[in-house]
Amino acid sequence: MTTMTVGTPVDKKRLGQTPLERQEGRFRRSLKRHSTPYLLGLVGIVWLLLLFVIPLISGLAVSLMTGNPEQGYTLTWNWSVYYDVFFNSGVSYGLFLWRALWYAAAATLVTIIIGFPMAYFIAFRVSQRWKNALLLLVALSFFVSFVIRTDMWAFVLSDQGPVLTVLRDLHLAGKDFHILGTSAAVIGGMAYNDLAFMVLPLYVALERIDPRLIEASADLYGNKTRTFTRVVLPLTRSGLFAGILLVFIDSAGDPVNASLLGGTHTYVIGQAIQDAYLTNQQYNVAAALSTVLMIVLGIILFVYARIAGTDNIEDLV
Repeated sequence: MTTMTVGTPVDKKRLGQTPLERQEGRFRRSLKRHSTPYLLGLVGIVWLLLLFVIPLISGLAVSLMTGNPEQGYTLTWNWSVYYDVFFNSGVSYGLFLWRALWYAAAATLVTIIIGFPMAYFIAFRVSQRWKNALLLLVALSFFVSFVIRTDMWAFVLSDQGPVLTVLRDLHLAGKDFHILGTSAAVIGGMAYNDLAFMVLPLYVALERIDPRLIEASADLYGNKTRTFTRVVLPLTRSGLFAGILLVFIDSAGDPVNASLLGGTHTYVIGQAIQDAYLTNQQYNVAAALSTVLMIVLGIILFVYARIAGTDNIEDLV
């Protein structure tokens, strides 16, 4: 009688290997397993290197050059350009930077005030068949050029535009009242152009909320205010975080709204960078201002992320 033993299959190939060869095999398998995520993210890494890291380093190098457009610029490691631009140039670049940050913060607040009710209405008060249509309307503005949208907004707010015409007909505004050329016009234009950047992340966060949580809050005698502040608002933190980042960053360096909707008293750092590069051809000054703006934004966003950011990067997806 033949007896058959059932057990774990023996890898004959491994039996013929030396301990060093088996160790090398385990190392290769481990390396393959751990390198897969990096290989999958290689395209994104190359994209960031080409379009973010290299331009950033290039801008920093240009800021440290001296010369002029006729004779060319030479890298002289002129670090004093950062001090001279803000303290010895005779131009209030610090004021322009502060004004840009203030406008961006105000525009972000306006988009939150307008965008949160819009996202909440689409997520909880609209039937499923109409949600996609309303989201398409929110994103429809992206099908039109940013400059054209802003220019049309300038027409709406002009002295002969529909807004002031109606206000004057209702005797709510005098003949000397103007909207264009004011800070309100610039902030309104920024909020108008970036509203979708706030609505869409908020909608995604609100859509992920389980309706049973809201019902449970009502069953526990929570009124609408407490339900919103204790249940809805904390669960939308990831969407609010993403929306604030998108709107604030886009508005802080924007020169278009201030150029088309503002005046001499609404000049911002984005216009200063544009004029230094295109009009005055001060390439090192423009690069220095751009570098300072990116550093300031980076510090602000890092502090904000540490204070109010999400605990898990998956919350932003």
